[in-house]
Amino acid sequence: MSWGTGEFEARLRRVGRERYHHLHPFNVRMHAGRLSRDEIRTWVRNRYYYQTRIPVKDALILARAEDPAFRREWIRRIHDHDGGAPREGGLELWLRLAEAVGLERESVERLERVLPDVRESCDDYVRFVEEHGLLECVAASLTELFAGELMEGRIAAFEEHYPWVDREGLAYFRSRTLQAPRDAGFALGWVLEHAASLEVQERCVAALERKCELLWRLLDAVQAAHVRPRPSPHAQLRPDPQDGRLVVVLPERAVRLNESGREILELCDGVRTADAIAAAVATRHPNAARAEADARGFLARMQRLGVLEPAP
Repeated sequence: MSWGTGEFEARLRRVGRERYHHLHPFNVRMHAGRLSRDEIRTWVRNRYYYQTRIPVKDALILARAEDPAFRREWIRRIHDHDGGAPREGGLELWLRLAEAVGLERESVERLERVLPDVRESCDDYVRFVEEHGLLECVAASLTELFAGELMEGRIAAFEEHYPWVDREGLAYFRSRTLQAPRDAGFALGWVLEHAASLEVQERCVAALERKCELLWRLLDAVQAAHVRPRPSPHAQLRPDPQDGRLVVVLPERAVRLNESGREILELCDGVRTADAIAAAVATRHPNAARAEADARGFLARMQRLGVLEPAP
């Protein structure tokens, strides 16, 4: 038993309607014109890391494909991103977008200041392709079914709400309005043809759900970088009577802080963003290689525990 072709396709498309990152609050705010310049720049800088992973995962897919016709079609994706020569292709267009929003091209290309959670989510996508069969990997790429429409909306949003961005920098979005539907059409047809059993069809739907989850995680990290954390009114700071270390007392738990935690918490004034706090910690401790990443991790943990909350 298996779903009919129409039912299978409908289930795949339902994933996009319900889980694609066009619904993520960050993207919603972007298209409504409510992002600051710093938020746009953080997104562009970090999304470039995802762009660099795309041709890597496509090369992994090519390596396991036995059908020459499939390989001839799929290799176009690598050419689209890497180009046929230097200064061509999607990666180049994204770097031009970076310049258009005021970032230094070389800094973005060197992957400087990529958020740890962004790097992890993108690397998880590559690992997914390494660890799963060809059919599931192709199914995961079907987020492109929904990308063309998103790109059209994004172009309109940038032209209306972000006039400070040079229009030439939007060339990447324009290119994807053509490439994404073409690529998605081939991938969808291939998945519908080769997913012969219900079990395989269900794995394909799960693969697409996983890809959507990874895209959400990327935006979660970018959005978190601009949260302005402040102590929760439910958190009371007290010295431990035994050793004098600072303890955060919450209604249902207590959290002991070491000196680094205390230093970071003192910077959480509801004015500084998480990004600014992490950068300040790195500046104070230039010889600590993981100071910035550790500070981001600490802030995330404290928010999960209820020690910190985002300022309005």
